[in-house]
Parts: sequence; structure tokens; C-alpha cells
Amino acid sequence: MASLAATFGRGAMTNGWTDIRNADVILAMGGNPAENHPVGFRFVMEARREHGAQLVSVDPRFNRTSAVADHFTQIRAGSDTAFLAGLIHYALSHDRYQAEYVRLFTNATFLVKEGYGFNEGEGLFTGWDARKKAYDKSTWNYELDAQGFAKVDPAMEHPRSVFQLMKKFYSRYTPEMVARICGCKAEDFVKAAGIITSSYTPDRAGTILYALGWTHHSFSVQLIHAAAMLQLLLGNIGIAGGGLNALRGHANIQGGTDCGVGYHNLPGYIPIPKADHQTLRQFLDAVTPKALRPNSMNFWSNTPKFVVSQLKAYYGAAAVSGNEFAYRDHPRLPAGENWSWAYIFDHMHEGRMEGFFSFGMNPVSNGPNSRKVLGALARLKWLVVAENFEQETAAFWRADIIELIGKKPADIATEVFLLPAANFAEKDGTFTNSARWIQWKWKAVDPPGEAKPDEEIIARVFLKVRELYEKEGGKAPEPVKHLNWWYSNPARPSLEEVAREINGWSLKSGQQLAKFADLEADGSTLSGNWLYTGMYTEAGNLTQRRSTADPGGLGAFPQWAYNWPANRRIMYNRCSADGQGKPWDAARPVIRWNGEKWTGDVPDYKADSPPEAALGPFIMLPEGVARFFVPGQFAEGPFTEHYEPAESPVENALHPRQSANPAVHRFGTEWDKLGGAGEFPIVCTTYRLTEHFHYWTKNNPYNMQLQPEFFVEISEELAKEKGIAGGDRVRITSARGSIEGKAMVTKRIRPMQVGGRTVHQIGFPIHWGFLGRGKQLGSLANLVTPTVVDPNSFAPEYKGFLVKLEKVS
Repeated sequence: MASLAATFGRGAMTNGWTDIRNADVILAMGGNPAENHPVGFRFVMEARREHGAQLVSVDPRFNRTSAVADHFTQIRAGSDTAFLAGLIHYALSHDRYQAEYVRLFTNATFLVKEGYGFNEGEGLFTGWDARKKAYDKSTWNYELDAQGFAKVDPAMEHPRSVFQLMKKFYSRYTPEMVARICGCKAEDFVKAAGIITSSYTPDRAGTILYALGWTHHSFSVQLIHAAAMLQLLLGNIGIAGGGLNALRGHANIQGGTDCGVGYHNLPGYIPIPKADHQTLRQFLDAVTPKALRPNSMNFWSNTPKFVVSQLKAYYGAAAVSGNEFAYRDHPRLPAGENWSWAYIFDHMHEGRMEGFFSFGMNPVSNGPNSRKVLGALARLKWLVVAENFEQETAAFWRADIIELIGKKPADIATEVFLLPAANFAEKDGTFTNSARWIQWKWKAVDPPGEAKPDEEIIARVFLKVRELYEKEGGKAPEPVKHLNWWYSNPARPSLEEVAREINGWSLKSGQQLAKFADLEADGSTLSGNWLYTGMYTEAGNLTQRRSTADPGGLGAFPQWAYNWPANRRIMYNRCSADGQGKPWDAARPVIRWNGEKWTGDVPDYKADSPPEAALGPFIMLPEGVARFFVPGQFAEGPFTEHYEPAESPVENALHPRQSANPAVHRFGTEWDKLGGAGEFPIVCTTYRLTEHFHYWTKNNPYNMQLQPEFFVEISEELAKEKGIAGGDRVRITSARGSIEGKAMVTKRIRPMQVGGRTVHQIGFPIHWGFLGRGKQLGSLANLVTPTVVDPNSFAPEYKGFLVKLEKVS
């Protein structure tokens, strides 16, 4: 989300699952969709079968996707950025980019202010403060005119134009340098580059599919930005069969981020207020952007409408103009504090938390550095876990688990409450999938025993807490007492009612709103999430629609469920047409100008703005165009640079003095240990299997029959070196701890030549632990992963860390 939003304006898959079948070229990198998204992968196979689409797989392993690919390139885990940067250089140096698309729809024409620079020897951009270990980003910006608009050079020839700076910056990423960093052969890279960049012509479309193989790095946001840059150069954003498509790992991950599960966002990607935003006006001034070009729609200028309507949803009648719509009741983050996943457990370890709620999560298993999580949970007074099955977090005090940190059950004072919760098939509501489709699902069966759906658990806790505040008072009772709990059944809110509230209604007429353009900043409208406005209108619950009509013949299915934003199937679709409003590709038109308005898909654009007005097509960005150069937003630079993982077997070939991401925060607890290549010479990565779903299906006997126990994939060469045969028991050890499992000796992973030396890599799936059916054996993958996170998204580095391997006698 952090990368796509900064580059395009929204943090989501640009196209959709069903659109993949329109592609001519498909790059599967940072993911293994044949294994992890097998139903969605059917559209890849349709593209290949129906019009000969070429599939390129780039991965540390020859995986199930690789097995059906037209070309496979093996790379070292953690070197993806260099490979993508090499593709950018290849496209620029071979004139395999769509020049007019780039000129019209990106900031390639923008001039960067004087003072910006990059020190190639040091591997640092201008503004680095070695003492603070952070950048002053003031030089990462545009040159502005007297009106505050960015200056541009339409010819893209000015030496400080983004285009010229980009060409120079990526000229270092030659095929030979890519091979040196990634461990592949230069000729394999060139072959892959030829296929991938063949989509630069207007009559061809290329898509990129990625997942956790890109997000699980200490440089993940910059890595994904490099992929976005490549797709912009090739003219693949906003077109049918194109896009940068994030394949979400769960059925509702997209819905979760849309509705504010990230600590730093409220629903609709509204930033959560900070402590120094004392008034609503201060907050709105801080988060509402100003246009950077006269032709920018700058849709986030509507932020006051979104915020006030959301405050009305939160606080109802208590939110009036006289009290800034109850803004002062709203939670605000302490200035400068981070409360994302890894930081939560760091704060917990420091004793800053008394209690913790864990809903549908298993932090001991699915967070990095499991020992640190155990040590943190042991410092709580109370822990509440809502789950379908007993799992490692609820049972962290058990002898066989807590002994991992040298403690016994008697040492643990934490009081643990395990609340039985309904699973996905035992409750209704909506899922928002990777393609942004908000789809209603109907309950199949009632939950067993005393298990409750999430909304009832939350409601019961809230009502009891509110009752205590009303009886006993307490510190800051207003946010709880004023919460707009309007539901017909307060103890078990109807999810139909919640869906209506998320959509929003007019407080004047009482009618459901039809579109987010109807929201107002005067308190006359209510909406829980402006982005979802349109899903539940006066016409009814549109998420329940199931029409398979496809009038355009491109797999859009516009009457199937509801697709945010505004039921738009392909985002940024103004880019599918040229400067005159004619589709670049007449065979795959997304929208076109008919002389009066834009027709086809719901235009991601002002519907009646003629082509000659040249309104910017990326309406969520103040520039109005997509960003190659990201001004002042990313922690480590405005262009994507290759940095090594926090634990790497080699120095950075581009700048050894700055090997890893300089902006990464280093945690300092007793559990936060990093290893070096001397003791831990093997690169390790983690992954998932078709037969299992995260840490949940180990409780299902059928899944356990298919994949009964933990294993480690090892190359034949490494197995020979270590005297290991298939089926032998092996131990994997990192600076954090060890796990054991069976060896799977395979040709799917091979040793690589990286920086003039042989580097081995291994991998293992994550799905086992201590509790569940079958052979669990304490094989908890995250006992060996580090608490190292990306400085923008705060996603952990589960891929590309260092271990050693030994046979267990």
C-alpha cells in the first residue's frame, strides 16, 4: 500500500484478477501465484491459452509457477531490487519505453530543484544525517514557479528533469551488475528483459504479479516502487491486461487495509491524527495536499468532506460544528511514536503495555522473532485472544513453548482469556479481495458451542466498558461514552447495518449516498469509509450483486459485487487513451472520449473533462501524474536504490560502505540479534503451500494429510557438502534460534555465484508450530527470522536472512 499510493495515488491492485487474461506478457516475481493463488492463476493460464501470453518467473526457487513459465530466472533472495533496476535501465537504454505515455502521464517532465543528488560511492542521497540516521528530505523536491506549481520540460531534455536524472541513476544497473548482485547469468537476465519489455508498444500489454516475496524485505516499498516505475515506462498502467497487481495473501487483507487496520490510518486511508494536531483545522491543514500543477484534480483536496463525514459516523449526535465534530474525542498518536506490529512488541517488551487484544492473529507464530514475542507477552498483565482453535499465542505460557525463553509456566503472571470465535463460514459480511471487489458472503452454518462472531465479541466488550465508564467515570471517558452505537441490536450489530453505515447516508434526507462526491464537510453527511461509498445505496446492497454480464468483453463484469473506487474496474484508466482520447489499443479499449464524455469503464477522471483540457490522469496525486521521482515521502530516497538485506552473505556491489538500507531502525532488546556471513553463510527464505492456510489449517486433519510436517528445501550441492540425504533430520540456526525438520533435497534450488563466491540458499514453509494435529514438533519458522522492518511499511524481513545448516544425528 505504501509504495503504490506514493507512486499512483492509491494502495491497491491497479487492475483485477479477471483482467489478467488480457495480458500479452506476465511477470510473476515476488510471488508464486500457481501455488498461493491457484484459483486466480487460472486467468494467467487463460491468457497463455487464448492469445499466447508469455509468462516469466523470477524467484529464488524453481516453483510451481516456474514449472509452467516460458522463461525462469533464479535470483538470490533479497536481490529483487537490482533485477528490477536492471529492467529499468534495459528499457531506457534500448528505447523500449512508450515515450508519449511517459511524457503525458508521469512526472518525467518535472524539474527537480537544485541541490538534489546521489553519492554513488557512499550509496546515499543528499540530506543524510549520520547522527540521526535519517534524511533531511528538503532537496528531494521539485523546482517551483511563483504560483507554487512544479516547473516542467515537456521535451524531457533538461538535465534536472526527472527523466534525465532517472536515466543517469539507473545506468549503473547493467546486465553484468545485475548478474553480479542477483547471482543469475547476464544472458538469462537479458532474455527475461527482452520478453518483459516487449510490452512497451501501444498494442501490447504486460502485467506484474507480486505478493509477499516483495513485501517481506527491509526495502520492500522501494522495491515495489521500482516495479511501478518499470510499468510506467512500458505504458502498462491504466490499460487492460496491464497493471501492477498485488496478490493479497488472505481473502480480506485488502478490506482490512481499506478500513484502517494499519496503525497509522483510519478507514479510507485518512491519516490518524497526531498529538500535535490539537484542532480539526490543524489536522486538515496538515493532511490535505495542495495541487502541484494547474491541471491537477488533486482529489485529496476533498479530505475535509471525508473526515467530517467519518467523525459523524464515529460520534453521531455528539459531533457538531461547535465542538469540531467531536474531533477532540478522537484518538491521536503520540508525536514521533510508531505502533506498527514490530514496534508494538518492542513497546510491550519495554513494559509500556498492560493488556493486549489479539483477534484472528497468532503473534507467537506469525510475527518475526518468536522469542521476542514470547518475552513481550510475558510482561503483560492480561491477554485476550479470540480464535477458532487454541493456538501458540493463547498457550504461550505452556512449558514446551515458554521454555524457549528460559522460563516456566509458574514464572508467567499474564492472565490469558481465550474467547471462542466464529470462523469465516460461520458469519456473514463482506470480503474485499485483491481486485478491490467488495463481495457479500452469506453464513453457511452457525458457529459451534459458545463461539461468537467478531462483531458480537467486540460489541459485548464495548458495552461493558461503556457501562463501567458511566458508573465509575475514569480518565478520558468521552470517546467511549460518545461513540455512535446506533445498531438495532447493540450486543450483536447487524452487518447489513454496518455496511449501510460504512457507505454512509444524508443526515438531511436519511437516504443512502450514491457516490463519495455527495459527501459534505458541514456535518450533513455520515460515512464510515468514503472509499466504499456507493456499495450500499438506495438501490440496495450492491455487494450482493452476482451478474456475469460483460458488455465490454474484457472480463470487467461491472455488475458483479461492487468495486471500489466508484465501481471502477481498472484504476487510472484515463491512461488507456492517448492525448486525443483515443484508446492506445483499439482491440482492448478501457475508456474513450465520445465528444461529450468518457465512456466504457467508470472513468478514473472527471467524466466530462475533454482531452484538450489535459487534466492529470492520476487524480489522487497533487502532481496529477504518476511519480518516477517521489518527493520527500520515502524514508531512504526518491529513486529506488538496491540495498542488501540486514543480514547478507556479501557486501553491496554498488557501494560496499553502505550495504544495507540506511533508514532501517535497529531494535535493541536482548532478542534483537543479527548474524554475519562468517557464522551464518546460507541465505534463507520462507514461503507458503497450496495445501495450507497460514497457521490455521494445521488444525484440519485433511490438510495435515496432504502436508503433514515441516521440511527444509536444500540443493543437491549443499546436501552433498553437508552429508545430508532426503528425509534426514536437519537443524537450521540463525542468530535468533534454531528449528528442526526433515530435509527435502531438490533441484529446485541451486547454489549461485554472487560477488565472485558461491552462495547457497535454502527455504522452508511456515505452517507448523507447537499446537495442532499431526507432527508439530515445535517447528516454528519465525524462531529464526529477525525483527527487521521496512522503514516505510514496517513489514518484517521474512525473506533473505542468514542461517547455518547441520545434520541432526
